[in-house]
Amino acid sequence: MFDVVRAVFPDDLKEVLDLYHEYVNSTSADLSFQGNDEEFNQLPEKYSCAESKIFLLRKNCKPVGCAAFRQLDATTCEMKRVYIRPSARGSNMGAKLVDRVLQEAILSGYNKMCLDVLPEFKTALKLYRSYGFIEHPPVTNNPVPGTHFLGLNLDLYSQALQRRNH
Repeated sequence: MFDVVRAVFPDDLKEVLDLYHEYVNSTSADLSFQGNDEEFNQLPEKYSCAESKIFLLRKNCKPVGCAAFRQLDATTCEMKRVYIRPSARGSNMGAKLVDRVLQEAILSGYNKMCLDVLPEFKTALKLYRSYGFIEHPPVTNNPVPGTHFLGLNLDLYSQALQRRNH
């Protein structure tokens, strides 16, 4: 059984850090420009508020994935660190995580969500496009050649979701 839960600190810190380190090591790109050590050291402070949240995907109570969003400004957030362990891939779990992140961002009052996708993450790019993400100017520094910068109008997404559910 799969569940998506909001990470609680300090209880979930080790699980989140393990997944984040796996994510960073899963790519062939050098992600040192992101300042991961500093970010990882500040996870509880940065993601324990209403504006920024981390979610864990658990299978039978064991962590198999994560995703987060963080505030960029009062109306815009960034989706970050969507990662599914190889053992849980291919079972639509990425979509389950993205669904939860989008729902929580809307509930937090955001109108727009942005993200960037490294060129090697083709499956993730396809998933984001299926939600309506389109090309968008970069909102963060990512110098990796071929990176896709995407954005989604959360108001339009929410309206479309409501129409589908009625």
